[in-house]
Amino acid sequence: MASGFGLTGAPGRCYPLWMDFSKCMEDTDDPRKCHAHREDYLECLHHRKEFARLNQIYRERRRQLAAGIDVLKEEEPKK
Repeated sequence: MASGFGLTGAPGRCYPLWMDFSKCMEDTDDPRKCHAHREDYLECLHHRKEFARLNQIYRERRRQLAAGIDVLKEEEPKK
């Protein structure tokens, strides 16, 4: 992380977010002010919110299938 270069020699996908977070931490006396930057950086690293959303969609689809609802039925286009 210190160099900013990933495996392919290009900047890592989360490096810009890390730089924003570290700049915020340098500029402030209160680390709580950098909470949004920290959340963005951690989401980039771990994708927790993304995976939680995908799991929610998956569970809802399974629930609808169990209830007999055709979840992939396409609506006819309006004329």
